[in-house]
Amino acid sequence: MIKHASHAVTYDTEAASAAEMAADEHIAPAPRVSIQAFCETVETAAAVQSAGEDRRLGKAHLKIQMGGVAAAAEAYRGSPTPNVIILESERHSDEILHGLDQLAEVCDSGTRVIVVGGVNDVTLYRELTRRGVSDYLISPIGTIDTVRAVCGLFSHPDAKPDGRIIAVVGAKGGVGASTIAHNIGWAIARDLSLDSVVT
Repeated sequence: MIKHASHAVTYDTEAASAAEMAADEHIAPAPRVSIQAFCETVETAAAVQSAGEDRRLGKAHLKIQMGGVAAAAEAYRGSPTPNVIILESERHSDEILHGLDQLAEVCDSGTRVIVVGGVNDVTLYRELTRRGVSDYLISPIGTIDTVRAVCGLFSHPDAKPDGRIIAVVGAKGGVGASTIAHNIGWAIARDLSLDSVVT
C-alpha cells in the first residue's frame, strides 16, 4: 500500500512538471492556410478536429476526411492541393513510402505534408524527410501535437513572440478609461496597420 501511494505522488509530480513545461512553451499561431487531413482512425480525426478549434489555428481552414494516403492521392488527381496535408497511415514502412510516392505525382510543389504513423523507426523518419515530408508524428496524437506540428511549419524558431499588452486603468468608474483604451486600440489598428483587441 505504501509503495502504491509513493508511486502516485511521483506520477502526480511528473504530470505537474509536464503541464508546467507545456504552459511555458510558446507556439506561434499559424497564418491563413488551408489544411486537409486524411485519417484512418477516429481518434486521430478527433485530435485533428480539436486542434482546428484551437485559437492558434483560428485563421486556418481545416477539412477532415477518412481514408489515409490512398484517399489523398485519389482526391488530388484532378484538383489542387492545399497548403498542408496531414496523412495518417497505420501500415508498414514500405506501404507508407509507396503511398507517398503516388501522392507526390499529383501533389503541387510547396505543399507541406505531415505524416501520422504508428511506426517508431528512425530509418522511416529519415526516408520521409528525404522525400520532402515536413514532419512525422507517432500515433496516438493529441490536440497539442497537431497544433505544434502545423504551427511549427510556419514559425521561425529565432523569432520573438509578437504582440504587446497595454493596460489602461481608471481609479474609479466613469473617469474615461474605457474610452481611452478603445481610442488607443483604434489608433494602433489605423496608424500602424496592426491587429488590436480591446478586452
